[in-house]
Amino acid sequence: MSVALSPSLAEAYGYCEAVARRSGSSFYRAFWLLDLPRRRALAALYAFCRFCDDCADAPGGRAALLARWRGEIELACAGRGEHPVTLALGDAILRFGLRRDDLEAIVRGVEMDFEKRRYATFAELRQYCYHVASAVGLACIEIFGYRDPSARKYAENLGIALQLTNILRDLAEDAERGRIYIPKEDMERFGYRERDLFANRETEAFKSLMAFE
Repeated sequence: MSVALSPSLAEAYGYCEAVARRSGSSFYRAFWLLDLPRRRALAALYAFCRFCDDCADAPGGRAALLARWRGEIELACAGRGEHPVTLALGDAILRFGLRRDDLEAIVRGVEMDFEKRRYATFAELRQYCYHVASAVGLACIEIFGYRDPSARKYAENLGIALQLTNILRDLAEDAERGRIYIPKEDMERFGYRERDLFANRETEAFKSLMAFE
């Protein structure tokens, strides 16, 4: 695959790589395991996800910013991007066949964090995990390259597993922000109350709930 880029596209990829590098994430170091075209494409995807996530911290204008990034997906898919991230992402879509549905699911995942602070059932939580984690993995594997179609189901399940791990790790931090991701039906099953979680009480009910999760 040719790696020759126009000056504007090279600049756009450089911008995305800088976004990834500044994040300090271990993801950026992992990019270097890939060849140059895939590394660039993954940096573009990372920058897109980073900008979408940052909408969550934008005071007042979160919905408008997310609507903008949903529009940027359309521009990227049409090869008409002007923002550096959109320009690079459009090239990655062309080279590696990233799916629009996966990119739109990522935006939807950020929206879901605006809309909900509780989940009644695991089915509801699974949908959240799919959008905030599985969709990212599904986009990534297009860049990695795969031949077996079952890789998509594997990526979906892996994303859900990783997000559930994050949820269990961050219980106290999320509770401080007024968020509880553990399904209400599970908490009721084991008799662990929301006020216990907010008070960081590690009761026997909590231990049983955690073992179940």
